[in-house]
Amino acid sequence: MVKHIVSFQLTGTAEERLRVARDFKSALEALPRQIDVLQSIEVGINENPAEQWDVVLTAIVPTMADVEVYAKHPAHVAAAALLAGHNANRACVDYNF
Repeated sequence: MVKHIVSFQLTGTAEERLRVARDFKSALEALPRQIDVLQSIEVGINENPAEQWDVVLTAIVPTMADVEVYAKHPAHVAAAALLAGHNANRACVDYNF
């Protein structure tokens, strides 16, 4: 199994970042019903104003190759498009567990 962990730093006002983060979270949480290889996904919105990152997701897929299947799936591409114009930074770690 592979854990795919991604953090996002968004741009905009606090209200804009929260709106985008909530929309993104909702779209991501719908993905396990749409993408066969996606075993689970957990999405968190940062509540600590002292920190710089806005959203984190942890997805679980069977293999490293499935990370690419998930990433290229049209439903995931559509969810990622919700960040257009608001994504300042992205950090990712994929590992077998």
